Amino acid sequence: MSETDDTDDERTTIRNGREFEQTYRLSASEAGDFLVELGEQLREGDELTVATDEWELPFAFGEPVELEVDFDGVDDPELEIELELPGRPDDEAPSVE
Repeated sequence: MSETDDTDDERTTIRNGREFEQTYRLSASEAGDFLVELGEQLREGDELTVATDEWELPFAFGEPVELEVDFDGVDDPELEIELELPGRPDDEAPSVE
């Protein structure tokens, strides 16, 4: 299987085995909308999908989720909030007979 697959709607699907990073400069309102939608997906189950018109990134996550809050109040104050979701393992435990 290739690193990306084109879906029926011409989106590139980001798959395991590939590194991907995209940065956006948004208004606070747009970022808030994104975080609310992300939070709803986190609440609903153990899989989420982040997407644009060009790409989609489905991700099955595990526990525990790591949340980091970093405040730098020196010079130009900055607050950084980072959410790290571990991947869900695909392996199953062997049976004991």
